[in-house]
Amino acid sequence: MSIHVTAIIDPSAQLHASVVIGPYSIIGADVIIGEGTEIGPHCVITGPTRIGRNNKIHSHAALGGDPQDKKFEGERGELIIGDNNTIREFTTFNRGTGDGGGVTRIGDNNWIMAYVHIAHDCIVGNNTIFANNASLAGHAIVEDWVIMAGFSGVHQFCKIGAHAFVGMGSLISADVPPFVMTGMQYAQPRSINTEGLKRRGFSPERIKQIKSAYRTVYMSGKPLAEAKIELQALALQSEDVRQMLDFIESSTRGIAR
Repeated sequence: MSIHVTAIIDPSAQLHASVVIGPYSIIGADVIIGEGTEIGPHCVITGPTRIGRNNKIHSHAALGGDPQDKKFEGERGELIIGDNNTIREFTTFNRGTGDGGGVTRIGDNNWIMAYVHIAHDCIVGNNTIFANNASLAGHAIVEDWVIMAGFSGVHQFCKIGAHAFVGMGSLISADVPPFVMTGMQYAQPRSINTEGLKRRGFSPERIKQIKSAYRTVYMSGKPLAEAKIELQALALQSEDVRQMLDFIESSTRGIAR
């Protein structure tokens, strides 16, 4: 274990023998840090927080802080971070709240850039990218492979579906279905995330089927109820369309449209 002499480690913290802690960092009570994780200088990690293996956390990150929720009264809530995440400078992740599930959860292989804020009770999947200053309000859900461009923001309780792309400066106040790319300030759907799907190995046929579903929902001019009937037929031939349809039908805030 490599802990700088200026770092402050609570006696109850559990650190794997291979963990690296940089100068002036503070590791609080009820913090567990897994094998191969590196904590840069001037970081503050408070518990209860669980951090997995091979994460690289850069300087001045503040992880596991109290929820920014006026209803919070000191109840136990956790921050759980998976494996192989890159977490850059000045990021802030808050713990969960008692009435919000109790956990803020970050998955594996995420690339989270500087000044990103992830609020209480948020759920972030795997292989996401959060560019500088992207932010999630409380209870937001971001599924796998989502890209959040710089200065984008997500309203509380909103959900971003897998493989979606949220454009720079977009403000999300309704759910964004899987594969959809948003643009403009108030997150109007513009197309599907074609380039991202190609990079992830989606075949031309799969992309064609997703485009057909997008046109049905966003370009046909039909009410959503009618569009969903057409999606049901398309979903018989495409698991991707079925994923989009299931997302739309489960949305509680309504989708961006």
